[in-house]
Amino acid sequence: MTPGQPSGPPLPYSLDRAAAEYRSNRKLVGRLRQRTPGDLDERIHTLHDEAFAEIDCLKCANCCKTTSPIFRDIDIDRLARHLGMRPAELVAQYLHLDSDGDYVLNQAPCPFLGPDNYCSVYAARPRACRAYPHTDRKNMVQILPLTLRNSLVCPAVARIFRRLR
Repeated sequence: MTPGQPSGPPLPYSLDRAAAEYRSNRKLVGRLRQRTPGDLDERIHTLHDEAFAEIDCLKCANCCKTTSPIFRDIDIDRLARHLGMRPAELVAQYLHLDSDGDYVLNQAPCPFLGPDNYCSVYAARPRACRAYPHTDRKNMVQILPLTLRNSLVCPAVARIFRRLR
């Protein structure tokens, strides 16, 4: 099993295929970091738009089921206010510090994910959730290693890599 690949039943949109393609994607990332095409952002952003025109996040929600965003202080404050609790209570109930010293969720799937794959705190969700999977950012070359890891979680990112290759 490839790092980051969840166990269990097959995932939607062929994430099992993404795991099989991980080595090829890793080589692509190495080549792109050594010699970055001037139009890399534009290419990835176009592929991002195409992928999300075809893939419905609400039918997947694998990111919410398997990973945790990083919660910055501003995220903690916003979410606590939304839930009507103090930030310290939010941290005590839902978060812990990871090995990098970042606040992350205590559990997966996300406790705010409903059975219909809707986020019960969508309006107050962390910035990392708002930006996920980060394939529409500028200077994509800087976050290619993160994007590679996300290819094992997000079928849209897996599709972007497949089309980049």
